[in-house]
Amino acid sequence: MQTDNDIQQRDAKYRMMTEAPVRRLVLKMAVPTVISMMVTAIYNVADAAFVGHLSTEATAAVGISFAYMTFIQAIGFFFGHGSGNFIARALGAKNGAHAERMAATGFFSAVILGTAAAVLGCIFLHPLCRLLGATPEIEADANRYLVYILAATPIMMSCLVMNNQLRLQGSAQYAMIGLVSGAVLNIFLDPLFIFVFDWGVSGAAAATFCSQFFSWLLLMHGIRRAGNVHIRFRNFTPTGYYYKEIARGGLPSLCRQGLICLSTVCLNRAAAVYAAPGCEASTIAAFAVVSRIMMFAFSVILGIGQGFQPVCGFNYGAGKFGRVREALLFCMSLSTLLLLIMAAAGFLFSPQLIAFFRKEDPELIAVGVKVLRWQCAVFPLIGVTTATNMYFQTTGQVFRATLLSVCRQGLFFLPVLFVVPIFFGLPGLMATQGIADLLTFIFTLPFALSAARDLQRKADTTAA
Repeated sequence: MQTDNDIQQRDAKYRMMTEAPVRRLVLKMAVPTVISMMVTAIYNVADAAFVGHLSTEATAAVGISFAYMTFIQAIGFFFGHGSGNFIARALGAKNGAHAERMAATGFFSAVILGTAAAVLGCIFLHPLCRLLGATPEIEADANRYLVYILAATPIMMSCLVMNNQLRLQGSAQYAMIGLVSGAVLNIFLDPLFIFVFDWGVSGAAAATFCSQFFSWLLLMHGIRRAGNVHIRFRNFTPTGYYYKEIARGGLPSLCRQGLICLSTVCLNRAAAVYAAPGCEASTIAAFAVVSRIMMFAFSVILGIGQGFQPVCGFNYGAGKFGRVREALLFCMSLSTLLLLIMAAAGFLFSPQLIAFFRKEDPELIAVGVKVLRWQCAVFPLIGVTTATNMYFQTTGQVFRATLLSVCRQGLFFLPVLFVVPIFFGLPGLMATQGIADLLTFIFTLPFALSAARDLQRKADTTAA
């Protein structure tokens, strides 16, 4: 039952999202999200740095486990983005009952699937580690790290659902508090569990488990505040209609993150194949370190894009297409500018950045520097591809959103990964991700131009 306070809060939020100046509104939505994404990325960097003080094998083991964490993100984003985008459009159309049923359906579906994945993963732990690309020298550390991540699977998946539901209904500050608090706690727990308690790589995973549970509690508290769409089990509606709507908004994320998971596994295996003899762990660890650095840089752009999404969803649902177009172009421009700055810094200081994680391993540094510079060379192009994909996903254009989601990892990266190293060996493997980003931009640009023209046409029609 909605209280008068809930109704008043939602009406005020509707007016803000559909009437406030667009650029200021995007920044207002983006700042909390950027902060939460950056703090989470800092946690990932700190986690890798602490583990790097143990051994190269431990660093590689965490990189192996990252593939399973992308699987968690795939399911969490599928239900989080799918339900959250629907909630934003429903609130824009002033349909609160639909929004509440969708919130419960997305949340409890993620909990059920996460529990099933955790049980199956624990039963088949050793085959799972080998499937993810663990070599014999790093398999023991990978097993110790992964068992805690498996236990945390339903918590992590449902955290992602709550975070995206809060963010997409315009309550980015609550989503930020939940993620940031858990990430900060993790940064403090890492050295305590790894070095003080002497748990080694298991300590890093245990710290992740504890911090994720803490975030879960805070996000649940944020969900229950007045003005937000509450999650209640009685609203759980696992019907074809709601799952179809979840798929409309979440399928692009599922495909994208699923392919990232597959690509990470293939990259780990390729690194072991093309590495110099005896340097397999160092090469795998180098790619893992670069992925953490790029994740930190990309978190800023992802935060801006996620600030754009609720503005896009509300105004698209309200039929205010001129505001959607203005928000989209602003998101692209700001993202590209920031990416240019970060790419230049990453290219210039790549040796120092890689050495920060494990300066004791010269092979890791040599490989990591080249991989990082290849990615920085094309990094500014990601702003347009990210914003365009988020626009199609938020507005329910499932075919285009899914196509753009899979093109980077599926259409380009995997074929490049299998072909280029055959001719150029390890140097070719280092360049694969940069080549994939360039091809993705070329493929996405016509879609971006088409989206801007279509929004302009709809705005002109509405005005007429």
